[in-house]
Amino acid sequence: MDLSQCILLTMELVVSEFIIYPIKSLGGIALQEAKVEAIGLQYDRRWMLIDPEGHQMTQRKFKTMALLQPEIREGKMHITHKQKPELSFSFSLDEFLPNTLEANTWATTGEAQEVSTAASVWFSEVLDMSCQLVRMPEAYVRPTDPDFSATENDRVSFADGFPILIFDEASVALISEKAGEDIPANRFRANIITKGGHAHVEDEFKRFSIGDLDFFGAKPCTRCVLTTINQATAQAGAEPLKTLATYRKKGNKIKFGLNVIPLKEGIIRVGDTLSIKETVEPIAF
Repeated sequence: MDLSQCILLTMELVVSEFIIYPIKSLGGIALQEAKVEAIGLQYDRRWMLIDPEGHQMTQRKFKTMALLQPEIREGKMHITHKQKPELSFSFSLDEFLPNTLEANTWATTGEAQEVSTAASVWFSEVLDMSCQLVRMPEAYVRPTDPDFSATENDRVSFADGFPILIFDEASVALISEKAGEDIPANRFRANIITKGGHAHVEDEFKRFSIGDLDFFGAKPCTRCVLTTINQATAQAGAEPLKTLATYRKKGNKIKFGLNVIPLKEGIIRVGDTLSIKETVEPIAF
């Protein structure tokens, strides 16, 4: 073990933010504490919008999804439009129709439950696109990529590929410095943000703990055009992909943040210490 690895193993970072995205590709909700479940943080990506062919809808194609902000309170999901607050809708967290339908998330097709006709109509009107709001059934099983999993039983929600995404504040600060402009952390849709590390320290996490819970670092996250969308205006620009491409590109893929698999369920809180248990050699860019 070289000196840099020894230093990393003694490093203690602190959780500064938790964010969940209950409906895939809509706005995020900041939390002070989070319940970690096998498939990710509780409520994270448990709902999504699908088009008439059953395919997932995301900001990659439908940028105005960024303007829809969820909030969870009193057993309900409340959705408001960031620029048109008069547009709002609510539904119960346990609400769904008895019928099941097929929904596609990337290469995975599985059963989903439509929340309600009213919800689907509201989203269709607001987004000017025929769609349905669906929820993930309790029995839903979507395996993570076995090449990057901790066990053969690892699975994920409607998230892109893995249950949790993590990075340190220093990583975003470096991008902003290189780009010459402030790049908001919300462009990267993390679930856990830490502070106290060096830029891209998360690249080197193999196994780590937060509080009493253990986590497995699966693989660096490949980034797409969604990161270029301003989450307040739904307008797209060149950054941060333009800058990331100058120093975080491997082949034709740009990497930022770490995909993570939880190894234990429980509660973690802002201010908890992240302790690194095992490191991995980071990708050479």
